[in-house]
Amino acid sequence: MAQYFTVHPEDPQPRLVRQAVDIIRSGGVVAYPTDSCYALGCHIGDKAAMERIRRIRDVDERHHFTLVCRDLSEVGQFAKVDNLQFRLIRANTPGSYTFILRASREVPRRLLTPRHTIGVRIPDHPVALAILALLGEPLLSSTLILPAHGQALNDPYEIRQRLEHQVDLVIDSGPCNGEVTTVIDLSADAPRLVREGQGDIRPFGFVKEALH
Repeated sequence: MAQYFTVHPEDPQPRLVRQAVDIIRSGGVVAYPTDSCYALGCHIGDKAAMERIRRIRDVDERHHFTLVCRDLSEVGQFAKVDNLQFRLIRANTPGSYTFILRASREVPRRLLTPRHTIGVRIPDHPVALAILALLGEPLLSSTLILPAHGQALNDPYEIRQRLEHQVDLVIDSGPCNGEVTTVIDLSADAPRLVREGQGDIRPFGFVKEALH
């Protein structure tokens, strides 16, 4: 049965953050808050935990996970970032964006897309950032969308009810924004909008009105 931590959304308790990181390092799957939606996360090197997330989400091996990172330095360790990409990401993070970039050799092969890209994200949420800072490496993550739902779960109590036998920890920091991230593909010569979500698309040269 999942543990349930009530963690302050702006000033997370260090003791609970340490316990959450211990659970992740020991192979656990956690439901945690971000600045967009709740997400499922596990250790980047844990294939078994990754497969558990796949089963919860009911997705196959074509599903792309995201590396949730603490800062730009960590993004640069796991993705190839040129000067233009660096400036775009720096100007818009932390925030509700997922960036698709060419993966570095640090990324496990099983996480690569056919184009050898990886999704990366720097969240703007104190709890997520506290976990990442103590963990010292990215959190392998997927938005908490259940097969029959179609949209991300946003109520920690509901998450506990639905997943208490499938995850190891639910972190309750209150409801998140509830809107998915904007996904920008920066792996080619020009930015490409993959999904419009919470993050503003205009800094990347897209016109909002033209996309509706």
